[in-house]
Amino acid sequence: MNGLINTLLSEVERDAVVEMRHAMHREPELSNNEWKTQKRIIETLARFGLTEAKTFHKTGVYVDIQGSAAGANRSIALRGDIDALPIQEAREDLSYRSQVPGVMHACGHDMHGSIALEAALAVHRMRPNFSGRVRIFFQPAEEAEPLGGRTIVEENLLHGFDAAVGFHVRTDIPVGSYGARAGAVTNSSDQFTLELTGTMAHGAKPHLGVDTISIAAAFINEVQKVISREMPVDDRAIVTIGTIHGGEAINIICPSVKMTGTIRTASPERRYLLMQRVREVAEGVAAMHRGKAEFISQMGEPPVVNDQAMVERFRQLVVQTVGEDKYVEGSASTGSDDFAFYSSCVPSIYFWFGSKEPGNESGVHTSTFGASDKVLIPTTELAIQYCWELLHA
Repeated sequence: MNGLINTLLSEVERDAVVEMRHAMHREPELSNNEWKTQKRIIETLARFGLTEAKTFHKTGVYVDIQGSAAGANRSIALRGDIDALPIQEAREDLSYRSQVPGVMHACGHDMHGSIALEAALAVHRMRPNFSGRVRIFFQPAEEAEPLGGRTIVEENLLHGFDAAVGFHVRTDIPVGSYGARAGAVTNSSDQFTLELTGTMAHGAKPHLGVDTISIAAAFINEVQKVISREMPVDDRAIVTIGTIHGGEAINIICPSVKMTGTIRTASPERRYLLMQRVREVAEGVAAMHRGKAEFISQMGEPPVVNDQAMVERFRQLVVQTVGEDKYVEGSASTGSDDFAFYSSCVPSIYFWFGSKEPGNESGVHTSTFGASDKVLIPTTELAIQYCWELLHA
């Protein structure tokens, strides 16, 4: 299989993939605004004979590649996300650094999308040699609502598929190494808005008012007890208060406070319970202090859950192709990824590829994040080999 891939990945194709990565990085686009990226992907696919790409979620692209050989006729999906983040890039050493003020590919989606592109080109040329179908998704809006992954479910874009493959750069794994683990490998990520209402009064006469800043402080303290006293440690549960706004004068009892935050857990079973308990704490604390609470929640992505058999197959492939010392199981993340919507539909794997090396050690979602182009080809080849095995499972 290694030889087959190497003969099919021509130099012009490899150059196109690096060119795509650099173009995406120079012109990053935020979630739900990936119009130039979408156009660039469609044009590149067409240049290599893939002329029937379809769009979804407004700015997304997917393309189906149908094998013509006899066989099991399985259907496999592979995803690469394509959106960037609202971060000003600080990597002056990169010739392809972002040219868009305040926006950069700080999470490696330029690599993810480029790897997906190269997989599409290679699988397209391999179609006489396999049966079944490979659907490549270039998915927008992984970072912000409305999420592109949710559209995959809403539009039944994985209906009839046997498996899905996702991947993500990981900055604590060395270049050339890969990892995966079974079970929940990310947390869910749900959002809430809490509006507290009290009564205005002069600061010298607090008994005449209902102080929402005091209510907010009590809520912030009490809600963390839900995590420390009610949730199992294995759930990796986290409640984060991200914003808080209230008050207009130093000598006035504040009549309203608005807070927003996120609720995360690795437990699909206790996800809704955790949201319910945060609501109950908010309403209970407000009532105790003679105020009112309006709690509004929005469910985001569930946890990404890796199929155990798919992880074991991936481990064996890494050991066989690049060596046992190149497989790093890796720890689960408390972050989130909307590939979770894929894994909620079909058996899935979300594997990691390493980018850590001197000069590239900053974490994702930072202004100094970076990764070498040299991870692109090996990761693509591994992904193609893995899909090949799934097609013939």
